[in-house]
Amino acid sequence: MAEHEHVRVAVIGSGFGGLGAAVRLRREGITDFVVLERAGSVGGTWRDNSYPGCACDVPSHLYSFSFAPNPEWPRTFSGQRHIRAYLEHVTDVFGLRRHLRFDSEVKLLRWDREELRWHIETTRGSLTADVVVSATGPLSDPKVPNIPGLDSFPGKVFHSARWDHDYDLRGKRVAMVGTGASAIQIVPAIQSRVGRLTLFQRTPPWVMPRVDRAISPAERWLHRALPLTTQLRRGLLWGIRELQVQAFTKHPDELGLVEQLAKRHLARAVKDPALRAKLTPDYRIGCKRILLSNSYYPALTRPNVDVVDSGLSEVRGSTVIAADGTETEVDAIVFGTGFHVTDMPIAERVVGAEGITLAESWKDGMKALRGATAAGFPNFMTVIGPNTGLGNSSMILMIESQLNYMADYLRQLDVLGGRTALDARPEAVAAWNHKVQGRMRRTVWNTGGCTSWYLDASGRNTTVWPGTTGEFRRVTRHVDLGEYEVVRPAAAGETPGAATSRVPAGSSQSGQSSEVAA
Repeated sequence: MAEHEHVRVAVIGSGFGGLGAAVRLRREGITDFVVLERAGSVGGTWRDNSYPGCACDVPSHLYSFSFAPNPEWPRTFSGQRHIRAYLEHVTDVFGLRRHLRFDSEVKLLRWDREELRWHIETTRGSLTADVVVSATGPLSDPKVPNIPGLDSFPGKVFHSARWDHDYDLRGKRVAMVGTGASAIQIVPAIQSRVGRLTLFQRTPPWVMPRVDRAISPAERWLHRALPLTTQLRRGLLWGIRELQVQAFTKHPDELGLVEQLAKRHLARAVKDPALRAKLTPDYRIGCKRILLSNSYYPALTRPNVDVVDSGLSEVRGSTVIAADGTETEVDAIVFGTGFHVTDMPIAERVVGAEGITLAESWKDGMKALRGATAAGFPNFMTVIGPNTGLGNSSMILMIESQLNYMADYLRQLDVLGGRTALDARPEAVAAWNHKVQGRMRRTVWNTGGCTSWYLDASGRNTTVWPGTTGEFRRVTRHVDLGEYEVVRPAAAGETPGAATSRVPAGSSQSGQSSEVAA
């Protein structure tokens, strides 16, 4: 980086969120920006997660940008390799390479109250920016539980998101810890190669059939020749999922039929009643993310697979011990234990206007206005921020909605003119969060009887959006200046950063209400 480099916008991360932000900035006519990426290539979670069997559980034509349709998807549910290639393609087609700064992990972001800009320290140097867009994503930093004795384990240990491809699993005794979306793909992918596979299961997941198939050459030709057919396919996939939302958010009892379908899927694959009992959840389907697989249950019935109906609690030498006392000798431990979602590490590195970190501001739970901005952190935005996650549809839809909000945020700064910042009003953040949490109380994620990664340490759901993607797009279409303080440089003799002017509520050009529909 050039010494004393300054940019209008600094984007952190080059996954779907970061690349989408970069494309949107260019489409808005903004070219004075950089994308800071800690790794050496783009892709985000689809670069980091390269474990055997890695694939998406959202249909391909919905799991892609609306402005960059891909008529060449090979399967209805795409694998990691093709999704990563798609992101590389987007990077090239939209001319993003010159904005990328690889091997530039952000170590610290500090708001300058006098200059009204962000000072950014990275592993490759420092720079400043008027606006920071954090697109690090919730599935970027692996979480490995603190297991007594793990440090002294003589074998191989790695997380699913940091797969060691140099380690040969053939003939090895392997412990798979966790039963989330990654684990149900890894288990059938490695079962035939390993000598013995022991699955440590704290909670069984609900698993539905994966209706996956190859997309025929004729279909791909049609999508190339008539792009409207791609849009129609995407629209149909979107519409079906929008119709499902009410069952998750307002009427969880309606999910009983889906539960019956999942139980039939289990019964067809697992004939042993004892094993089937271990694999049957005792909570409402949808409380945790519903998983899709045709091969997970059959893999668990193979002679070289054991299911321990308990979590891993201790390691003694090469012996792993479950909470129920089960002991197993293993050569390798693979953790499929998820990510730091409700305690995102980037929050510890962001120091706002009051000299406290975002993590400190969020010590009682993450909260952000419309999932994007936090009080006390001017001109700082998150993509896939608090309460923007989904339980049944494509996160790309939510990302694009937040990019609409980002674009209007920057337009508002232009209209205000000069050195200006927008800081979310605490009362606006509180009002938004109160309504979101109020709606969350009746959702399946809060009432379904499970403990999931959607919930933070205090049991609050700070992760999922309790509505449709269409509704979220409506409430993020424009920035309501009534929800922000307009911050300008201090006048002579005043405390730096102290001079702020409030735009009265309702003065936004959009006239958008701050209400969240009940």
